[in-house]
Amino acid sequence: MSEVLSRPPAGRAQWSRCPGCRLFLYERKLARNLGVCPECGWHGRLTAPGRLDQLLDAGSRRALDIPVATGDPLGFTDSRPYPERLREARASTGLEEAVVCARGAIEGNAVIVAAMDFRFLGGSLGAAAGELIAGAAGVALSERTPLLIVTASGGARMQEGAIALMQMAKTSQALGELDEAGVLTVSLITDPTFGGVAASFATLCDVIIAEPGARLGFAGRRVIEQTIRQTLPDDFQTAEFLLEHGVIDLVRPRSVLRGTLGRLLATAARRPPAGLPPEPGPDAAHLVTDPAALPDRDAWETVRSARDIGRPTTLDYAGQVFEEFLELHGDRLAADCPAIVGGLARLGGLGVVAIGHQKGHDVAELTRRDFGMPMPAGYRKAARLMRLAAKLGLPVVTFVDTPGAHPGAVAEEQGQSVAIAENLRLMAALPVPVVAVVTGEGGSGGALALAVADRVLALSGAVYSVISPEGCASILWRDAAAAPRAAAALRLDARRLLGCGVLDAVVEEPDGGARGAPAQTAARLRAALAATLRELLPLDAAAVVAARRARFRRFRGEGPSGIADPH
Repeated sequence: MSEVLSRPPAGRAQWSRCPGCRLFLYERKLARNLGVCPECGWHGRLTAPGRLDQLLDAGSRRALDIPVATGDPLGFTDSRPYPERLREARASTGLEEAVVCARGAIEGNAVIVAAMDFRFLGGSLGAAAGELIAGAAGVALSERTPLLIVTASGGARMQEGAIALMQMAKTSQALGELDEAGVLTVSLITDPTFGGVAASFATLCDVIIAEPGARLGFAGRRVIEQTIRQTLPDDFQTAEFLLEHGVIDLVRPRSVLRGTLGRLLATAARRPPAGLPPEPGPDAAHLVTDPAALPDRDAWETVRSARDIGRPTTLDYAGQVFEEFLELHGDRLAADCPAIVGGLARLGGLGVVAIGHQKGHDVAELTRRDFGMPMPAGYRKAARLMRLAAKLGLPVVTFVDTPGAHPGAVAEEQGQSVAIAENLRLMAALPVPVVAVVTGEGGSGGALALAVADRVLALSGAVYSVISPEGCASILWRDAAAAPRAAAALRLDARRLLGCGVLDAVVEEPDGGARGAPAQTAARLRAALAATLRELLPLDAAAVVAARRARFRRFRGEGPSGIADPH
């Protein structure tokens, strides 16, 4: 398939043929549609200046003055000398190099942008292009402004040899400095992005967004097929393929890119004037800290209620507790586990990172999401998002609702125990406030991997235990039918968990429970989170970590904090 618009026969110069559906398109209509075919959705290549015009707010664009010089370090000549190719690229594009850098705003949010232009020697990464990327990162660093990199490249520039190779290290180093400074970085992958660009700054950003069909990879398809003598899938290295395999966060059509980037920048960067969520409303009265104030419920009935597929899921709460939720995907290694969801959210204007187990409300969704039982990729996705929260200084809110981690050979082969253990260690040391809420079923280490928090809350209809009642009954009573007896013995309901200090507070569910009154439950949960975060946010990072570690250090055989079981 051709990757650029082809011209029609003479006399029809205002028309172009779409490489996707092969239809002729009126160029003015194509331009009005942002270079996207209105028939098949094929995304045509844009110039770097055209890309900046589309993304940045009108009148906000200002060129960055980053002095660079392109040399000829090798005296390279193929069919023509390298300097001649450079002169031709400059003349045909009107650009000095393959990267254009600017400052501006997207929906009112300040941003530094470095946009690559494939027309300039295939967007190849040479010394000057690397210096422009690193220079834009330097401006973002000095101004503490988010950096957006738009990629379009065939890879490192061969005519500059090892000097071009060094640009991979230079640009990666520049992004590392932004990580250390807590500055948000975003890459927008456009077609194509290969080689040294893909293996450096393009995939090192905090959030990776791709246009539909955009290809991203280290080696090209033809090279791989010739090397391994295999036929690759049709969608190999496309944005959709990479999303499924956990490499990128989002695939967004060009028509909604500005909106997506605006939401992302706002959620990650904006703070309310006081740096705190709003004062909790009257629903905050439903945050219970006295176990005696909770009703004494039958343990087995509570277990059955906590498992009810009608109870709200993490995504349900994300849509009602927060004003904004932008889901991010993938562990950046191999997969996007659907049993854990997470992303950037806003609570009363305060940016937070929200993560939770996701079950479903019907058999199809439950099956697709493995009944909320995460694979190792799910815990690694959660860990990636928690590290992003630490970098940006955003509190973490987790929603716990899982029977446990996914059991099975594949999970074990992929390091299930290691993934859980690493999350426990990571959460214990996160330098930002962490609040966990058990919303349904808190099963074993699979639940704890999202619950090493400063404050652990639970809905009054939730349960939390070292093992399922059925598992306990099968092991100790050798009879799964003894599950009700095991549930009572495990003391896994909210009242008893609050009494022994595993929980810090309980959010009382309205009449009818979370299933019967989901909106009211979400309102109470929102108030509880706001109240808890207002308590934690004034603490500095060292105090937060020290208190969290002390909280879990207290759990000894005699019961933490000397709190008696109210039963």
